[in-house]
Amino acid sequence: MGEGTTRRGIMRAGGVAAAGAMTGAAGVPGFPPPSPIDAGGVRDGRIAFPSWRGEADPPGDPPPAPLPPEERVGFAVVGLGRISLEQVLPAFAESRMARPVALVSGSQEKARVVARQYGIRDAAVHGYDRFERLQDDPAVQAVYIALPNAMHRGFTERAAAIGKHVLTEKPMATSSEDCAAMVAACAKADVRLMVAYRCQYEQVNRAAIRAAQGGTLGKLRFFQAANLQANGPGPQWRYSRTLAGGGALPDIGLYCLNAARYLSNEEPVEVFAQAFSPAGDERFREVEESMSFTLRFPSGLLAQAVSSYGAYQEKSLRLHGEGGSLMIEDAFAYQGQRLRLFRREGERGIEQVPQIHPRNQFALEIDHMARCVRDARQPHTPGEEGLQDQQIMEAIVRAAQSGRPEAIPSLSTGTGTRGPSPDPS
Repeated sequence: MGEGTTRRGIMRAGGVAAAGAMTGAAGVPGFPPPSPIDAGGVRDGRIAFPSWRGEADPPGDPPPAPLPPEERVGFAVVGLGRISLEQVLPAFAESRMARPVALVSGSQEKARVVARQYGIRDAAVHGYDRFERLQDDPAVQAVYIALPNAMHRGFTERAAAIGKHVLTEKPMATSSEDCAAMVAACAKADVRLMVAYRCQYEQVNRAAIRAAQGGTLGKLRFFQAANLQANGPGPQWRYSRTLAGGGALPDIGLYCLNAARYLSNEEPVEVFAQAFSPAGDERFREVEESMSFTLRFPSGLLAQAVSSYGAYQEKSLRLHGEGGSLMIEDAFAYQGQRLRLFRREGERGIEQVPQIHPRNQFALEIDHMARCVRDARQPHTPGEEGLQDQQIMEAIVRAAQSGRPEAIPSLSTGTGTRGPSPDPS
């Protein structure tokens, strides 16, 4: 929102009197009419209020301006596992530009229960074998693929073939060949393809990106990240190489890898790595329990990361520069992010903790995809971003197997992997 439409901008443009002329509020009969500050009004198609606070306080956020339901981008949610039911579908309640209009599931019983909960028509509930019926539903403009990793390619190609835009969970797929095929299929069909890198849309991480790339920290030297969790018993699809493609690295180590790339705005050129799985633990017969890796970037930045299914939870990162450093607590969690900035001011070191109003990360990424669909724009995290991460993860695995540093190939296109920055929310 530009200066002319912020609360403080309204005050500066014409004072309280101008805001009052904007509203024309009559009030409730028998009571004094509301003041212009209390009533607010319509400005440029949005509801706006002058700030009721003093100049010493931040003015606060403007009221949300969601699209009417019939104008929102309709999504079909494909797969009704934990991430769909615990995160994705609830996030639509906080979305401003999208709504769930169809479900695709292998369990019709579960799908019917979920459809009633979210007001989705019975006719818009489909099995995986009837996925192509979405082609005949004009309410469905995009699909959110929330299936195990190995299934992402197949359903992306099926969605592209029927003209539906694709938002797929990370990791994008289980091989760089599959990622490249997904990019090609969506390009051929002229549909948008976005990978659900929610942290790149989350507001604390975006503030860290601005600090890292805006010179606040000076030249970047070291990055450290940990994404750890203690997994439970099997069988789980995450323990299957066929379904997951790997263990802790593609599932949670990917967050560390992607953060090193988006904070530095560089691509790594070399990696050294070590993998570990406890002997005799059947859960990790096919996939690694833990992965540690160090990336070297052209500028000299070194990025160290650890990911594990066998350690007490931690989801933190720290970035050190020549002129300062930053830390994000719970950087990769679904909520609770907190940014701390460290630098010199005058003769002493200071710590700053910006106050950032949180929003639902899934709602933010879904709304970004909806904007891209409505405006025919390239997503900020398109398929090329997922392909690059997959190529790097394959180099990490090779380095862990060989015990030697491994060169990292660049994308064959030689172009950047991210689209325009997300709109402020």
